[in-house]
Amino acid sequence: MSSQAFITGSARPIIASLGEILWDLLPSGRRFGGAPANFACHAAALGAEVYLVSRVGDDPLGQQACEVLQRPGLATRFVGQSDRFATGQVQVTLDKEGVAHYAFGEEEAWDHLESTEALMQMAPRVAAVCFGTLGQRQSVAQRTIHRFLDATAERALRVLDLNLRPPYYNDATLRESLNRANVLKLNTEELKALVRRYQLSGEMIEVLHRLRDLFSLHCVALTRGPDGAVLVAAEELSDYRPAPVPVEDTVGAGDMYTAALVMGLLRGDPLDEINRYACQLAAYVCTQSGGAPLLPEHVAEVFLRAGDTFDREQ
Repeated sequence: MSSQAFITGSARPIIASLGEILWDLLPSGRRFGGAPANFACHAAALGAEVYLVSRVGDDPLGQQACEVLQRPGLATRFVGQSDRFATGQVQVTLDKEGVAHYAFGEEEAWDHLESTEALMQMAPRVAAVCFGTLGQRQSVAQRTIHRFLDATAERALRVLDLNLRPPYYNDATLRESLNRANVLKLNTEELKALVRRYQLSGEMIEVLHRLRDLFSLHCVALTRGPDGAVLVAAEELSDYRPAPVPVEDTVGAGDMYTAALVMGLLRGDPLDEINRYACQLAAYVCTQSGGAPLLPEHVAEVFLRAGDTFDREQ
């Protein structure tokens, strides 16, 4: 898999991120969030041209979200505004290890993604698209996401960041999402859910390979919190554990991992290298509050200095 990049040349890769924009209500205060929004911010910081596809309400939180999204490399032309539904919010509680747990509101602006001609025209142009299951909890958004995925080029990366949030998924959502993806990223709890649902057995690495084979995936990434991550492809395996860091909270760390994973796959880096810098960048996010902290230049260089495929101008 590392022998050929998914894209070539020095142009910044075009990446779409589909799903929720919301505000995390943390013990330390309100922070911008939503996995697709966090991913978009991180991928832009790593050098991509990113289009976030979501919706906010016609309210102060929606305006503030759009202000947060004014970052180099991040386009908001597909962030719509709803005059009927409010900008999303989620109550976040942290356990003693700083691990986040979420309580979501119902029927919010991001639940109502609309398919437009301009959006569908962009789909064949993307080098990668990232989506999850939470953003599909309403049928209108699910139809838009599926239509976009189905319109992407065959060679594009279609990255499913599973993001299981009971009760906001079902068998059909899982199956249709996995069948449309060619890269899967999940955490240990989500792996347990898939093991039960698809009656998988064996050691962890064996199960990851079975998932890859079952859904014809290029690779599977399993994140394990402080224990790092495992990356599995057809002929490559990487297991990396980063050095411990002081944890402020874990919100957005997995989204940074996904962003670095996508960028590394597009660049054609070896899995060991991708896993190393993805874990290191995710660890940095754990030292900050909120899911989309600004990335200092010296931190972004953890990725950028690993290869020269992309234009480094920010």
